[in-house]
Amino acid sequence: MTAETTGVRLECDGPVATVTLCRPDVLNAQTPAMWRAMSDFSRDLPGDVRVVVVRGEGRAFSAGLDLSVAGASGPGSFAELATLPEQECADRIAEYQGGFTWLHRPDVVSVAAVQGHAIGAGFQLALACDLRVLAEDAKLSMAEVTLGLVPDLAGTGRLVDLVGYSRALEICATGRRMDAAEADRIGLATLVVPNAELDAAVRDLTAGLLANDRNAVVEIKALLAGATGRSAVDQQRAEREAQTRRLRDLAGRGE
Repeated sequence: MTAETTGVRLECDGPVATVTLCRPDVLNAQTPAMWRAMSDFSRDLPGDVRVVVVRGEGRAFSAGLDLSVAGASGPGSFAELATLPEQECADRIAEYQGGFTWLHRPDVVSVAAVQGHAIGAGFQLALACDLRVLAEDAKLSMAEVTLGLVPDLAGTGRLVDLVGYSRALEICATGRRMDAAEADRIGLATLVVPNAELDAAVRDLTAGLLANDRNAVVEIKALLAGATGRSAVDQQRAEREAQTRRLRDLAGRGE
């Protein structure tokens, strides 16, 4: 499958991989074919990749689900999913989620470069990344509720982790849009920059992520990602164990 047929491409340059949504004529609206391709990217990723940048061509990151596909009657449409047995439907959605969840994997740091609209599936794709750099014109919305649907591309837990339950409920249940300034204020944005500076800001952030020991960054990511699920005592134990591994590795005594 090619980028022309799937609408998304993967490019690798040493330790940096770039995932680009390339359907600018429809504001990078997403399809099941794109989600399958993105899931495949995880298996295709070279072992030396440390940072994955996710971006959209043109003036939008992603306007969300392509309703011309989902609203039709063919493969991947709402009509087809509704006819499947419940478990088969859930399994199909799990397959789609795989296009997003690999961006959480512990051995890479993922960065979303967001300009223009990040709506529905587009918002969830930005949430799937570890870090989000927003251009000042970014507009974010969890719009699934306006279609009578729920966010199902692994975005709900990530949203709660970032902004808390009450704020996440308000964002998801209203489907309203927020601008970059609000996203920054409530903790969704890692950085907000003028539109013309988006690419440079992502390059600078990527350089900073690559400047330090890979194994240390992997350990730090694991410590922080698991912190909310651990007690204080368990988190302190995790820190001690991680530091012991680092000390042994730096002394040439690691496994």
